[in-house]
This record gives sequence, C-alpha cells and structure tokens, in this order.
Amino acid sequence: MIGQIYKIHSDSYYVQKDGESFVCKIREVLKKQKEAILTGDYVDFEVGVISKILPRKTFIKRPAVANVDQIVVVSALKQPDLDYNQLNRYVALAKYYKIPVVLCFNKEDLGSDDSEKDRILSIYEPLGYKIVFTSALEKSGIENFKTLLNGKLSALCGNSGVGKSSLVNALNPNVNLKTKAVSEKLNRGTHTTRHCEIVQVDEYTRVVDTPGFSNVRFDFILPHDVDLLFDEMISLRDYCKYGNCLHINEDGCAVLKNIEQIAETRYESYIEFVNEAFEYKEKVKYNGRKQEAFHKIKNNKVVAKISEKKRRASRNTMKQHIYKEIDNNADE
Repeated sequence: MIGQIYKIHSDSYYVQKDGESFVCKIREVLKKQKEAILTGDYVDFEVGVISKILPRKTFIKRPAVANVDQIVVVSALKQPDLDYNQLNRYVALAKYYKIPVVLCFNKEDLGSDDSEKDRILSIYEPLGYKIVFTSALEKSGIENFKTLLNGKLSALCGNSGVGKSSLVNALNPNVNLKTKAVSEKLNRGTHTTRHCEIVQVDEYTRVVDTPGFSNVRFDFILPHDVDLLFDEMISLRDYCKYGNCLHINEDGCAVLKNIEQIAETRYESYIEFVNEAFEYKEKVKYNGRKQEAFHKIKNNKVVAKISEKKRRASRNTMKQHIYKEIDNNADE
C-alpha cells in the first residue's frame, strides 16, 4: 500500500491512506540507509511496517517536511514584535528549496498601525509574494487565509508564539491544537508544537503545523550564492563588473548602484547571511573532506555503492589481466 506520513513520534510513524490511519515501524534496511523519513513523505508500507520511501516532490530541512505545495511564513505584528530578519530567513530558505511562499501577518487585533502594514506591502508585494493579514483571536482575514491554502498542503513556519496553532484552530475549531500565551517578560513565545504534523482543515485543505524555530542559519552555502536567495538582487547581479561580486564594497557593483531599490531590512539580512556563509566556506576550506557515499539511487531504488578503493583495485586487476594477455599474444 502507498500512504503518506502525517506524524512522527519517537520511533512510530503514523501513515494515512484513504482516510484510514496506520501506526508503523520501519524496516531495518531503511535504518541502515540512514535516510531520514519526514512528515509528508509518501511511503510503501504493509500493515505496521514501512518498506520504502517514495521520491519527494519537495523537501525542506528545517522544519523537516516533505512534499508540501507551499510554505506559509507566519509572523506576528506584535507580541512578539515583528522580526524582519527572521522573516527574511524563512523566505530565503524557501527560495533555496524552490518552494512557493505565502506571507501571513497574524495578531492584527493587537492594534498594529497602518504604517507597519504599508511597510510590509512596500517590501514584499513588489517581490511577488502573496500577503494576508489575520487575527486568529477575532477571526479576521481567516477566509482570505483559507483561500490561499485551498487545495494545497501548506507548511506553517515561523517563530514560537506567532500564532501558527491558533490560526489552524481558527480555520477549523474541531482541530483544537494546544496554544500558549507569549511570555511578557521575554516578549517571545514558548514551544507548544513539539513535532511536525499534517492537519486536515477541510476536504481539500491540509496544513503542516510545525515547531517554532529561530536559529535558521545559512552556513551551508557559499557566500557568492547568497544573492540567489534574494529576488531583488537576481535581476541586477549579472550587470556587476565581477562574476563573484558579493555586493558589499566592490567596484562596479550593479546592486550597490541600485541599492535604493532594495529595502534596508532585506539588505541587512543579506549581509548577515553572507557572513554566515563565510563560516561555511572556512569550514570547507580547512576541515572539508569529501566523504564517499555508500549508497546511490538507481531506477528510484537505493543500492549499495562500491567504494572508490575497491573500484581502483578492480581496475588495476583488470589492467594486469589485459597486459598479461597482450604479452602472451606477443610471445605467440
């Protein structure tokens, strides 16, 4: 049977097929392959046992979910205060994984002034992002929010306390996810969602409720690739004097010449991400060692891979046989 994992708890995998749920374990061979099984993965399973992970349509590492149609970045207008840097991190991360983004700004009931909304729209609307303002408490904007989710599997991402679970409850009160108030002392949320879980909102709409994360870092790409995560820079980068321009202080930089086209908060995030990427570059430079994989994908199947050492020995043996055969023919 083929089903989709909608929740993972400890070493139990909850699989849904045709509205029916199954609690499964994974075969030992899958454990040896060391490929993580994620919420959202489609799997081949028998009753109680998962035997195969099917190819993924999309994937994001943090929060770890697979096969989502879009990522909904949820931010709070207040309590906690809107953090543009964290917002840009989630947007850039979705860009890296090539997944469409919707921006949801929640807690409109706390009296955010129109100037903040205008600022948000001026930054992200020209970049083509769909934007919705909501109040889970007063249920304002919920119908517009539901329209953006309709017919899709959407992963809700954002810091703790921004109201992801409250929004799901507002979409469908029968879901009744746990929520918790934001700490007044720390002005930030505490974790209520402990794991990723797919929630059925209605017949056509599903969301992945995810734990809140605030330490997404770009220490896994090279510095000169960071601008590819910023749509406003992509159209300018090809006009820079140097192909590896970092758009910081270089001569002939097209981005710096047009810096007024880029929001200050976006450029500040870009600089911060570049600095994190330099950490990765240094790590690769001084500590990087390519580790050969022991498995490979062939015809959508994971098969054992012969190590380079064994392949080299095999080639040497083959060459010896060939040379020996040539010598024998020459003697004849």
